[in-house]
Amino acid sequence: MSSLAVTVLGSASPYPRPDNPCSGYLVSTANTRLWVDAGTGTLAELQRHTRLTDLDGIWLSHLHADHCADLLTAYYALLYADVRLDAPIPLFGPPGSTDRLAGFLTNGPTRSPVESAFAVTELTDGHHAEVGGLTLTTRAVDHGMPAFALRVRSGDRSLVYSGDTAPCAALTTLAQGCDVLLCEADSATASTDEPPVHHTPEEAGQTAAKAGVGKLIVTHLSPFLTPPEAVTRAAAHYPGRVDHAAPGEVFRMA
Repeated sequence: MSSLAVTVLGSASPYPRPDNPCSGYLVSTANTRLWVDAGTGTLAELQRHTRLTDLDGIWLSHLHADHCADLLTAYYALLYADVRLDAPIPLFGPPGSTDRLAGFLTNGPTRSPVESAFAVTELTDGHHAEVGGLTLTTRAVDHGMPAFALRVRSGDRSLVYSGDTAPCAALTTLAQGCDVLLCEADSATASTDEPPVHHTPEEAGQTAAKAGVGKLIVTHLSPFLTPPEAVTRAAAHYPGRVDHAAPGEVFRMA
């Protein structure tokens, strides 16, 4: 049996609220800890559960600030504070992650040594990696920029995280038969003027139903949605259990 769990560090979109940081999750087993998305405010919440130096890796879905901004403060913690880093933390991120971080952090003629804090691997569609006891599979998804969804497997249990994306075949395929789908619902209504880049709650339910997942957790809700409304609307299209990714919640796949 697996002890795979996901702890919600934050789920606010597109800016942090009191008591709810932006997107960030701690995916863990008894022996492995993976920080998935590092949105604004999530570093502080991460430290309620683990130390930075105890992380086995970091995975980023895309480079919008509400999913990656706390890497900037993590960098300072790792290199210039009381944290003692034995080796750079493995960081899996979209193409350009290293230069994007360096661009924010460099303040002078010398490039900030991002590589001293993070050992960066750029994600590609279909990328596979082993991090501690976790198997990571990444698929490119539809967000109008390089963006990825993630499947995490530990033993016979699996979690799929949508990142930010419109409904797409890649996410449905990646989520097929998983125990839990953690899916964004950042659109209150379907877009009629532009190509969609987010799910509505109804679409989150439809994706979960098509993929035959064991449970749906809606996250990254539009500011114009309440959690009960999002859950109710998603549940109308998915026959299984639907929950909301409330900050501090721990969901276990046992």
